Amino acid sequence: MAPIKVAAVQSASVAFDLPATVHKLIALVGEAKQDGAQLVMFPEAFLGGYPRHLDFRIGARTDADREWYSRYVAAGVRVPRDAVGRDWLAEQADVSDDFWAFAQLCKVAKEQQVHLSVGIIERSLVGATLWCCNILIGPTGILLSRHRKLQPTAAERVVWSQGEAVNKDGNNVSDNLPVVATPLGRIGGLICWENLMPLARYVLYQKGVDIYTAPTADGRITWLPSMQHIALEGRCFVVSANQYHTSKDYPEDYPAASASTEEEVWSRGGSCIISPLGEVLAGPLWDKEGIIYAEIDVDTLAGAKLDFDPVGHYARGNLLTELIKG
Repeated sequence: MAPIKVAAVQSASVAFDLPATVHKLIALVGEAKQDGAQLVMFPEAFLGGYPRHLDFRIGARTDADREWYSRYVAAGVRVPRDAVGRDWLAEQADVSDDFWAFAQLCKVAKEQQVHLSVGIIERSLVGATLWCCNILIGPTGILLSRHRKLQPTAAERVVWSQGEAVNKDGNNVSDNLPVVATPLGRIGGLICWENLMPLARYVLYQKGVDIYTAPTADGRITWLPSMQHIALEGRCFVVSANQYHTSKDYPEDYPAASASTEEEVWSRGGSCIISPLGEVLAGPLWDKEGIIYAEIDVDTLAGAKLDFDPVGHYARGNLLTELIKG
């Protein structure tokens, strides 16, 4: 397999404005494609936005809280039933407003001939339940995989539901920890602090992940060494994208943004691309929007497992078996 070029896009959502964010994404995908990218990755919650500093107090919810949640739901992305693996776009004579954003993602992936990995806030088809979700769309415009965050962190749990082992969607039951075989390699990943969950990572290693995507909202300096560890542990390429955003990326009446007249940085970014030996191939990118690129060659992964193979000669599953027996 020839080396490929991957891109991690570090950019801010237009918070609470789904159409504007979709148009921004389309332009950024075009820019990455022009620079030769074959896999283009966007951050956690890029479509729908990360609800940073929203204050839904336990036991003391207000009308203002409910209004902000309503606006957040309206900015979410609906994913059609049974969409994974189907040429859903080709089947539609007319795309309804409900699925406009999803259709735009399928169209841009197909038009630009890229694999597109995007963090979305997925909105339930009925009701107002939300999931922090990552989807992968292939260059044919087909949804290849969908992963709902298993365990939202801290106050995220107030607004995001939990993912399960499988996604039950109409007549389709799909893997919620997917690793998809593509012409670029086997692609899978986890979202933000899910990457700190050893068992979830191990599931991906067992499925043979080559290109491990790690969209995040964690803009701290500790994120980079975590990504280096995962690349070393999984003997895979890690691509991590984060948003760089400030208080000015949110509406003027947003509670935390309106509390100060000064522009405040709410996420410094830190997007990076890491080799299977833990080497930093691109990034980390701090304190600005931008796109980072790296050429990767999945044919080198077998050699990287000479001295460490997490699901092979270093797995030692018998140790866990003996502990359970004891």
